[in-house]
Amino acid sequence: MKAASIWQPLIDRLDRCEAAGKTFDFWLRDDDAVEPTAALNRLLELADRFTVPATLAVIPAGTDERLSHYLAGRGDIGVAVHGWSHRNHAPMGEKSQELGAHRPREVVLGELSAGYTRLRALYPSAFVPLLVPPWNRIDAGLIAGLPPIGFTALSVFGPETGGKPHRTFAHPELTIINTHVDVIDWHGARGCRDHEEIVDDIVRRLDQSGGGGGATGILTHHLVHDESVWAFLEKLFEISAPHPACRWRKIADLINR
Repeated sequence: MKAASIWQPLIDRLDRCEAAGKTFDFWLRDDDAVEPTAALNRLLELADRFTVPATLAVIPAGTDERLSHYLAGRGDIGVAVHGWSHRNHAPMGEKSQELGAHRPREVVLGELSAGYTRLRALYPSAFVPLLVPPWNRIDAGLIAGLPPIGFTALSVFGPETGGKPHRTFAHPELTIINTHVDVIDWHGARGCRDHEEIVDDIVRRLDQSGGGGGATGILTHHLVHDESVWAFLEKLFEISAPHPACRWRKIADLINR
């Protein structure tokens, strides 16, 4: 299938939404930021070229003033709390998890509180009270402890309503703002997934959310992008950003909506 025809389903879906007088919200979440790198710079330059706001899930234990200075003055960037150290505490044979039930609850919540405080101090203008659990996994027993720390939103991977994340993580003081489309083939070559499959995932999510529904979250990991990922993101932004039926949103706006 030619590249142009791969993208046609998304173009058609956006055109139908425009004809109906509706819009789709998108947001970009990039995980594992710690310091300025060439890959991070490439991501932010690409996003800036198409006026796409980015949410960086920053690992508190590993970051410092270098990234803080690099991001200073950028109103298009939101900084979320990506656990504490992105360290796996699950035993061998289980899926990787930092925020699981493998350690005392007060220890895990203490680390999250330290991460919240550290990032709020390092990134005063960009910080958002959003928790992004490493590996998109968090034990349900920790949820009630997040609002007292200051978190008002949680982001994992999957549907916000009707699916497991909603049933498990529902809390009156937390807004669930998930990602839904991952560009990385984690179970294969760990490069970019097939472009046609990613486009199909985006269109499927748009059909599920409906115009004016929940935002569609695109998940990236700048440190492991291959050239195919960069090509995909550039084409996605090129098609969607100027389209009247698409709005790329700041995470702060989605939290406060």
